[in-house]
Parts: sequence; C-alpha cells; structure tokens
Amino acid sequence: MRNQKVGSVMTTEVIRAEYGTPFKAVAGLLSEHRVSGLPVVDDGQHVIGVVSETDLMLHQAATPLAYEPPPRFRLARLTPRARKQAAKARARTAGRLMTAPAVSVHAEDTVVEAARTMVEHRVNRLPVLDEDDRLVGIVTRHDLLQTFLRPDAEIREEVIREVLQRGLWLVNGSVDVTVTEGVVTLEGQLERKNESEIAVAMTRRTDGVVDVVDRLTHRFDDSEIRDDTRVPGGVADDWLRRL
Repeated sequence: MRNQKVGSVMTTEVIRAEYGTPFKAVAGLLSEHRVSGLPVVDDGQHVIGVVSETDLMLHQAATPLAYEPPPRFRLARLTPRARKQAAKARARTAGRLMTAPAVSVHAEDTVVEAARTMVEHRVNRLPVLDEDDRLVGIVTRHDLLQTFLRPDAEIREEVIREVLQRGLWLVNGSVDVTVTEGVVTLEGQLERKNESEIAVAMTRRTDGVVDVVDRLTHRFDDSEIRDDTRVPGGVADDWLRRL
C-alpha cells in the first residue's frame, strides 16, 4: 500500500524563531500568525525546541498580584518540573522559553505515524524534518485529518488494487468491496483464515478508511500453521509473518 506521506500534507512556509529571538518578538509571531506554537531552530535550520503560548503564559502566571502576600516556601518547588517552570517564567528569549527536545516527524513518515506521534505526546502540531534533520515544514492535526476526505470510490479502488489484487493475489470479484462514508465492507469467501485477517488488517491501514466491516468467510483454518507453505505470496508475505 502507498500510505500518504507527511510531506504531501504539511505546510512548507513555517513560522519559526531562533534561540536568541526576544520574548516580545515570539509573542508577536504567535499573535500575528495566529498559531499556538512554533519551532526554534539553530543556524543550520535544525529544530532545537518548540515554544508555545503556554510557555509564555508561565511568565504571566509567575507575576504576583497586587497586594498578594509573598509566596510561602513549598517543597514542590524543588522538583525538576517546578525548576523548569520557574526558569521559563524568568526567560527573555525563545531559547530559554522553549521545550526541548522537540517532538518531530520526517517528511517521509506516513500520516498514520504522524497521527500516532501527536496522540502519544499530546501535541497539536509537529515540525517536519528532511533526511538531514533540517526543518522543511509543519504538520497539524487539521492537516492529518484531510486524509479522511478521500472519496469513497477512490478508497474502494485502492482496496481492490493494493489489498486484494497486489497484496493477496486474488482475482477480480473474489471479494465484494463497498465503501460508505469511509466505512469499508468486505464480503466473500477466501481460501484461508489468515488471508481474511490480512485483508481486514491491510484495509484498515488504507488512507481514509474510518472502519472495516468484516463479512469474510474461509474454507480452511490455517491459524495454527506457522510455516511458509500457507503463504500466498506478494505483499501479504510480510503480513502473514506478523500475525
């Protein structure tokens, strides 16, 4: 399957800051371009961190209110997290404000891989790097969600071509494929149980697929067989070894 790459959905015009960019200039960039965060780069355009609105707000949060009594000593302030927040509250440049290292992806990574990285690290955007780890773009959750706008007919065509024909070497018409609002229904009878499992797994990983309805049956249950005699060949070889 040819999963969509991050490079095809990313934004190439990236608003960025350098290590020495002043606090006020960073705030201006975020406000002017209506973004909640931006990458910080070195002289070679390598990403060294990310600065966000939250980082800047720590400065405001640390400012005492009028007539507020002096803060009492707290043991929590000795924790690494508290020390980092205190340092950011006093920061005057992007390099001191930023969170490092930056969570990033490469342009050749798939949209699925980028989505998993976002969810795992709970971030809304990722700097995109080239093969030399230099900044070439930015990708947001909105960008990644565009893959679900693929037309149903296009998804169906790819499932038939890449999963059934190229992956499992099935003749046209062996499996009935219907797609409605991104939900793919596979219906038919295959020779082996593992072929059915592969068909569902590969379909689920196709760009734009929301869900898969499995109505496949099989003539032979080969789930207990673990030798190469049951491998049908093609792209499915690798999938069978993963099961």
